Amino acid sequence: MTATGIQVRRFVPNDEQGVSALILPIQREEFGIPITAEDQPDLKAIPEFYQTGTGDFWVAVQGDHVVGSIALKDIGSGQAALRKMFVAAPFRGKEFSIAAKLLDRLIEESTRKGVTEVFLGTTDKFLAAHRFYEKHGFQEIAKEDLPASFPLIAVDSKFYVLGLNPE
Repeated sequence: MTATGIQVRRFVPNDEQGVSALILPIQREEFGIPITAEDQPDLKAIPEFYQTGTGDFWVAVQGDHVVGSIALKDIGSGQAALRKMFVAAPFRGKEFSIAAKLLDRLIEESTRKGVTEVFLGTTDKFLAAHRFYEKHGFQEIAKEDLPASFPLIAVDSKFYVLGLNPE
């Protein structure tokens, strides 16, 4: 597999099935998190849930296949929550840099929209994700340092923040 033909673009409703097909197996099979599509109603309402205010949702696609995703949830006061960052196993790593491309797009769009801080929660299991976020400037913070409006997820146990400089 090569990185050819992979593009990062804004989510459109036709991507919904591909996004679920990407995310659910990674959560359940790779990481053994007992979560279903029903536990994540946002996956069935991406435009309403994410694409409002300063929020948005982007996908990395190769042809018709969704191979990566990243979402930004507007939580008010110039703050946002990074959610649903997933890359299909065959497309991970430096050869493709899909995670970095998705994050770059999120940061670029967030900055343009005036977001000043991006928060995220992850699990202790996602060690590669911890390294990735730290390498990209995210600072680990305590759960009690999250804004009150941050959408907590039961499985999350590690939290980060990235300060942005709006243009």
